Amino acid sequence: MANSAAMPDQIPILYSFRRCPYAMRARLALASAKITVEHREILLRDKPAAMLRASPRGTVPVLMTDTQIIDESLDIMHWALNRNDPENWLDIPPDGHQLISECDDVFKPALDLYKYASRHPETPSEIARTEASSYLMKLNKLLDGQPFLMGEKPAITDMAIATFVRQFAHVDIDWFTAQPWPNLINWLAAFKASQRFLNIMEKHPIWVQPQNSTPA
Repeated sequence: MANSAAMPDQIPILYSFRRCPYAMRARLALASAKITVEHREILLRDKPAAMLRASPRGTVPVLMTDTQIIDESLDIMHWALNRNDPENWLDIPPDGHQLISECDDVFKPALDLYKYASRHPETPSEIARTEASSYLMKLNKLLDGQPFLMGEKPAITDMAIATFVRQFAHVDIDWFTAQPWPNLINWLAAFKASQRFLNIMEKHPIWVQPQNSTPA
């Protein structure tokens, strides 16, 4: 969602949560685009009033520019890369965008059922894991003979998907690494070891809203 908004300065504000895969992919794109933001790390159990005023849905990431409030991670990625795309992340075929849509619309719901199985007793975690795995096998096949999903260089497709594959893998890392998807395992390992990922995972202090003020 993108709405009109006002900000006290020209530096975009990013409300984020370090371990959220949606926030991770937004931070990856902002870093690639070399866009400086005011990083406001939050606690999901104690969301600041300023963030909720900006985006009542209460999810991260939320990006506030001088003209917009953007609270969809993929929209933030496109906002950043449309302004500066030095690594040509947006130079992908339609299949690349379709893979991202499948990640968000099919893989992520199955991942949630698998990761949070206790909240969804109606769906056995093994069934959810099997459903999610069919998408991962598709990625493994795409990675056969090439280091990235779209070829020889990383693109928005890799960065929009990898944070969720990471989340899936860490539900049961021993099971994940025992599966017959070696290309996927190598791709994820390279992503997690990359300096870009390590940089965006640096810890930030929790942002505390100043008292007796109504900041953006």
